[in-house]
Amino acid sequence: MCSLYSSILLRIFASVLNVKESKASERTVVVAGLPVALFSDELLAILVKSHFQDVKNEGGVVEGVIYPTRTKGVAYVTFREKKVAENVIRKKNHYLEKKVIPTPLKVSHLSEKVFSSVNAILDLSVFRSQIVLESLVMDLKRKIPTLCFSCLGPSGTISVRGSFLAMKRLRESLLSKASSLLEKNRNFITEGRKWDRQSPRRSLQRSNSVEPLRPSVPKTSRSGETLILDTDVFLYLKKKCKSYESILKSFHVLCQERVDGELTTICIQNAYAVSLPNNETNVKKLIEELSHVLHFELRKETINLEGKEAREKRNINVACEQLSSKYPQVLINSCKTHIDIIGSSSDTYSFKKEVMKLLRQRVRK
Repeated sequence: MCSLYSSILLRIFASVLNVKESKASERTVVVAGLPVALFSDELLAILVKSHFQDVKNEGGVVEGVIYPTRTKGVAYVTFREKKVAENVIRKKNHYLEKKVIPTPLKVSHLSEKVFSSVNAILDLSVFRSQIVLESLVMDLKRKIPTLCFSCLGPSGTISVRGSFLAMKRLRESLLSKASSLLEKNRNFITEGRKWDRQSPRRSLQRSNSVEPLRPSVPKTSRSGETLILDTDVFLYLKKKCKSYESILKSFHVLCQERVDGELTTICIQNAYAVSLPNNETNVKKLIEELSHVLHFELRKETINLEGKEAREKRNINVACEQLSSKYPQVLINSCKTHIDIIGSSSDTYSFKKEVMKLLRQRVRK
């Protein structure tokens, strides 16, 4: 899977280094109606790319195809030029042909109208200590009026319904809010330390009665960039994609990472005092781009360990280890209560299926 990220790195570097080009969203089309029952995911991705590179179909150079996605039978195709995407959409009839009956495809703009019904349940309780949740919800309603919110529950949960892209903006807005609050905490702590140095006697008196604040982000000696990612995406990016380390080395930056449940905070800083000042910003943009691709590509299967005997847990772990070499692009994240299997939809499905098969064979023995 990481070959996909390598192929799009040039495009990402170009956008980060301020090359003037149209936004990726303007060059991306949504393709629906793929014959999922006839071909494997890998073959379908190849067929889709071939179809939209054919000039007979008003196609052109394809930068990337994202498939499979979270919606069955739907792929995202990004072209190098905006006008090619427009020409493809303008063409009324598209048929995917491969020695079978041609399959009609529906090609649309990447817009809010593509997905009309996406539901999610948010847990906003993590913000409770920093902000009034009712105010946060009102702010989200104002920023994204196309979303429908339920009443806020006493535990801080709320149901949200809207288009896929509206949900994406909601996620980005919440991550931005979390990052902003973390930055405020860090600034507050920095000011507190300055005040402590100026008034050492008063600081000593206060330390006897009140526990000092601890920073909620990794300690940093200089200002830099802060990025918050989904933990599953971050772990896969770091452990399975060489792009992550190569980006850090290319821009001579260091990253301090802290995993905190479903979110991971990354603090990006220049490794040397003489490094270019915008290196940190460039790295942040690159990692954001890669994590965005992973967000669409990755799937997670979970093997529950709760209630299982020690021997059964051991057998499951052994089976996962045996299959790890066969599925090098699958990340196995073992926890006390479960094992997460993260990778492409086809790999994670096959991996879990083979684990169950190995376990059944052990039971028979």
